[in-house]
Amino acid sequence: MSEDTRSELYAELAAVGPYGTHPGHALITMVEPHPGHEYAYNRWYEDDHYYAGAMAMPWMYAGRRWVATRELQLLRYPEKSAIAQPVTAGCYLSTYWITAGRYDDHMRWTVAINKRLNRDARVYHDRTHVLTAFQNHEATVYRDGAAGPRDVHALDHPYAGLVLQVVEADTPEQRATLLEWLRTRHLPQRLAGSPAALVTVFSPTPLPGDRMTYVKQVEGVDTRLTLLWFLQTDPRECWDACFTDLDAAVTESGLGGVELVAPFIPTVPGTDTFVDRLR
Repeated sequence: MSEDTRSELYAELAAVGPYGTHPGHALITMVEPHPGHEYAYNRWYEDDHYYAGAMAMPWMYAGRRWVATRELQLLRYPEKSAIAQPVTAGCYLSTYWITAGRYDDHMRWTVAINKRLNRDARVYHDRTHVLTAFQNHEATVYRDGAAGPRDVHALDHPYAGLVLQVVEADTPEQRATLLEWLRTRHLPQRLAGSPAALVTVFSPTPLPGDRMTYVKQVEGVDTRLTLLWFLQTDPRECWDACFTDLDAAVTESGLGGVELVAPFIPTVPGTDTFVDRLR
């Protein structure tokens, strides 16, 4: 006899609630495999966790993994980062879109499935979560207006690179002003004529109290914003021209500062490409 999956409930669940395509929420997780565990970690994540711990879940409908080789890690700044200590920590980044309005539904499932995976010895513990946070979508700014892929396509479109930027407002009250400055002034100016096609902006949310103990609680939920720059070229080709002074630009605005600017390139799914270039 087949295992009971309560399949009779699926038709009821499908008939209610939001089911649009807008990426209303995201999971952004930057992880450092422990030294000597790089290959095993990569195979576990590629072969098992990316699917069983993410893409197979309800309402998580798009995902992509990114990697920072040692060469890319050395481009990061600021040297004293509130996110990564040292700033080079976190060589793998995974990004996932979650359907707008389905955050609570997804969170209930993800907490339950990760408890089950842990119980069944399907969690790789020789790793450190440098930055792991569920996030709410705040804005998307496009370089080319209505032309080109939308944010809903960003994790499927073959972008050549991604830059993760974390900014922090001086106070919780100032974050809305910082967001407005980014959305209406800073990002449109920076995107014009650049190799970045779009930037998505998210605000982090607290992790639930019953989260897995190896994932630390999110900091800066009232002050931080997380930016994902989607690039049509390798970040090394445009780093000096486009990305070395993002901290100065935010500081000059008087609205906050930059806690991390980190470039990545996409992994090659199902392979160990780049694993030998992490150290």
